Amino acid sequence: MEANPRSTGRLPAAFLTPGSSSFMDFLSEHQPELLPGKRQLPPTQGVIEAPHGTTIVAVTFPGGVVLAGDRRATMGNVIAQRDIEKVFPADEYSAVGIAGTAGLAVEMVKLFQLELEHFEKVEGAQLSLEGKANRLSTMIRSNLGMAMQGLAVVPLFAGYDVDRERGRIFSYDVTGGRSEEHHFAATGSGSIFARGAMKKLFRDDLTEEQATTLVVQALYDAADDDSATGGPDVARRIYPIITVITEDGFRRLTEEESSGLSRAVLQGRLEEPDGPKAALL
Repeated sequence: MEANPRSTGRLPAAFLTPGSSSFMDFLSEHQPELLPGKRQLPPTQGVIEAPHGTTIVAVTFPGGVVLAGDRRATMGNVIAQRDIEKVFPADEYSAVGIAGTAGLAVEMVKLFQLELEHFEKVEGAQLSLEGKANRLSTMIRSNLGMAMQGLAVVPLFAGYDVDRERGRIFSYDVTGGRSEEHHFAATGSGSIFARGAMKKLFRDDLTEEQATTLVVQALYDAADDDSATGGPDVARRIYPIITVITEDGFRRLTEEESSGLSRAVLQGRLEEPDGPKAALL
């Protein structure tokens, strides 16, 4: 009788068989039920109620890209969580912000992180930024069945392209369709208001500090008109998550830095409730 691999301390044969460098392909072949999109949901009447993440914004500047998100999650007309995290590093030079069903989105991000790490270990090299964007598109497409039941995940992907030496942004729809966005982008329930703010304030020569201020202004405008988007919460000390990706890699602004930017924006809004004009950013 063949020995149980667990009792001998050896890896199962599946882990030693040559194959694709994609961890998703490996999982699909050996344990497809572990993939989020392959799970069977019980019969339901109508849309499933689950916490949803809301607004994510991104903007490029010479030398990199900024990706940021508010902290609110909603469930119907109720605030489900005030301090949810929606922006995560994908690897050293990229990050993903999540909008949609919060639980599935976080799980998809973790699987995406593992997918990139697995590829790098197997191939001995990192995927190009375009390749990473394509992998994420495939993962979103595999979740289409869930999306049709109201459990959609619509992320925003941003990173620093080391080959082209600039920041890039990719947006998606629920079918996995991918589009490269130039200059700025937003997704989630408050995206239309955030995009309007960024359109007003964007310039080609933004500094990193100006770009981080711009995303806070955009999130403030989104929260001003969209009840599902949370603005800076000074009383609870809950501020947007802001990340910067440059040739030096991924960096998340500290709570002190995010707090400083948010308080400066709030102070400016006391004098100009509708926000600054482009020349005053």
